[in-house]
Amino acid sequence: MKRFFQPVEKDGSLKKKPTLTTSSSPSKPEEKEEQNGESVVVTEEKRDPLKFISWNANSFLLRVKNNWPEFTKFIATFDPDVIAIQEVRMPAAGSKGGPKFQGEVKDDTNSSREEKQTLMRALSSPPFRNYQVWWSLADSKYAGTALIVKKCCQTKKVTFSLDQAASKKHEPDGRVILAEFESFRVLNTYVPNNGWKDEENSFQRRRKWDKRVLEFVLRSSDKPLIWCGDLNVSHKEIDVSHPDFFSSAKLNGYVPPNKEDCGQPGFTLNERKRFSTILSEGKLVDAYRSLHEEKDMDSGFSWSGNPIGKYQGKRMRIDYFLVSEPLKDRIVSCEMQGHGIELEGFFGSDHCPVTLELSHKTSIDSAES
Repeated sequence: MKRFFQPVEKDGSLKKKPTLTTSSSPSKPEEKEEQNGESVVVTEEKRDPLKFISWNANSFLLRVKNNWPEFTKFIATFDPDVIAIQEVRMPAAGSKGGPKFQGEVKDDTNSSREEKQTLMRALSSPPFRNYQVWWSLADSKYAGTALIVKKCCQTKKVTFSLDQAASKKHEPDGRVILAEFESFRVLNTYVPNNGWKDEENSFQRRRKWDKRVLEFVLRSSDKPLIWCGDLNVSHKEIDVSHPDFFSSAKLNGYVPPNKEDCGQPGFTLNERKRFSTILSEGKLVDAYRSLHEEKDMDSGFSWSGNPIGKYQGKRMRIDYFLVSEPLKDRIVSCEMQGHGIELEGFFGSDHCPVTLELSHKTSIDSAES
């Protein structure tokens, strides 16, 4: 299902209420040029994306309200083909107590309608008007993901679940968007936090998630994968600023019975082991670490703790681009865009954007795939 935004008038009113649009054969974007005094339609060829951004926005609406000019400048400069957003925190459409439509933003109250118009106005302005947007949202202002793709990039299919049998359904809390392109798939996920205790919504939920992700990766090996998002795990000690601090972290003095579940969520031994299994069995490459083998205390982390209190200056790399091994040689760059404890380049979030750039597919790549 493709999500298109209609332009918004200056007075804030919509020209037309946005609808979900389906198309079995996506049309090519058209532009008009003047040739010999006449207007000629120029059709742009579709292609696979090469430049990507992944960002946990920690409320996309707040970023639109408070940090949009600087984020827009960043987007215009990097010029990504795909922007993967996590923690959108916009509620899904649907009345209270009724069914929810996770691919649409709520607009059935005055406040939600106003918030949606604010969001749409931002996404209808340059450079975002050149993109189309897919949403997967939670019932409330919690979690949620968005995938923003340039119109010149050919999406063959977009789904919202790790389960093939339930491809038309959305994951609970809108944690998955999967886009298929000609040469690879792009998976955008907001992975559940491990929590601090062996409870249904903490350790147990995360174990089930990791198992399902591994099954998905193995099942989808027919085409290369680019998996990005807030994966809520720091793989190795090099991926955190203070390993001893995170290894011994506790919540209210509680110590889990299994010592491999102890420590900061995202840095427990069990999480890291399961992540290693997904990488090795799924034949996935950590794009950033493949290019940056040494620890970078200034710009080697994607999440920063509260600037006040015991987490001041404590940072983790929990946002990733993982690519299938056949794509490894096409990695041109993969960078954390934020740096320093002043959170420069975080654009108001507690996470900074992560960028990935691939080289063009060669004839050798085509022959191998």
